[in-house]
Amino acid sequence: MPETHGAPRRRDERSQPSRERDASGRDAPLYGALDLGTNNCRLLIARPSRDGFRVVDSFSRIVRLGEGLSRTGRLDTRAMDRAYDALALCAERIVRKGVDPVRLSAVATQACRAAENGAEFIDRVRKGTGLRLRIIDPAEEARLAVEGCLNLIDPKAEGVVIIDVGGGSTELSWLRRDGPNWKTTGWMSAALGVVTLAERHPEPEGASPADHAQWYETMVADMGAALAGGGVEDPEMLDLLRRNRAHLIGTSGAITSLAGIHLKLPRYNRDRVDGLWMTRAECEAAAERLKRLGPDGRAKEACIGPDRADLVLAGAAILEAIQRAWPSERVRVADRGLREGLLLQQMRADKAPPKRRRRRRGRGRGPAGA
Repeated sequence: MPETHGAPRRRDERSQPSRERDASGRDAPLYGALDLGTNNCRLLIARPSRDGFRVVDSFSRIVRLGEGLSRTGRLDTRAMDRAYDALALCAERIVRKGVDPVRLSAVATQACRAAENGAEFIDRVRKGTGLRLRIIDPAEEARLAVEGCLNLIDPKAEGVVIIDVGGGSTELSWLRRDGPNWKTTGWMSAALGVVTLAERHPEPEGASPADHAQWYETMVADMGAALAGGGVEDPEMLDLLRRNRAHLIGTSGAITSLAGIHLKLPRYNRDRVDGLWMTRAECEAAAERLKRLGPDGRAKEACIGPDRADLVLAGAAILEAIQRAWPSERVRVADRGLREGLLLQQMRADKAPPKRRRRRRGRGRGPAGA
């Protein structure tokens, strides 16, 4: 599969140090990207390289920071404690690796955006761990996901829809080819992610197959209504999708888990999942298998586990709703996204030549501007 700038070529490169050199022959500096989401806390530490960057350390933990948020409007005390513990571990890794704070991008997304006490939690993290998390808006979240997935676009495609399914929200970006580059023609954020959708529609226990299928269809319809309310209309993109001249890219743990189920992996393997092409029929077949497994069976699947067992079908329902609204026969699975976008953005900014200050001409004999 084609490599994305900034994506490790092999799984083991995510944990093994790399010694890239800068122009002076010294080790290239380390950069960090920390993403505190509604469901996960993730960290990447990497060095710049000629083709993007090489990961030297990574961390991921399910914290469910947004648990109960859709009902109360506030972050739960136990959820904050779980997230704080994970962030403290991230802070230790950052210090141990020697990442300069100026090269660390740390962001928080939907849970902290939506919660009444989100800013208070961010302040607690700053005081307790030294991490300065920045709450980003949905527009920046969507843009960073696009940045991290650009090189997964089929080079023959004329359009693409990039889907970032989070715990508390789902961002979609519509891109059209503009010469050698890609131009974003529209984007939207739906306040439905795997956690919020699953909490709105708890899986019924002991339901008949017909009732269970109806429960799943209710989730698909809920997401479909959110998409319809997003206000994005793009007849040209619809035409490209129908003629297989455009495709979808899906980035999220829910979609990568769906890919793992499709591949019947005995354990999750990033090399096989990242960049995988799945047809719409294969996505639907994987969702059907998840339904048949039930909560206990899903918990035993290596690519899902107990922490995702009650969320993965909500992710499948979100993807199915998008595939109905934007019918594409192909979706490319991305085990990359916001963190990679953060790293590439900061590395690119540091490479940019400093802006030269324009000298103002003075009228007298003194120094310019005197």
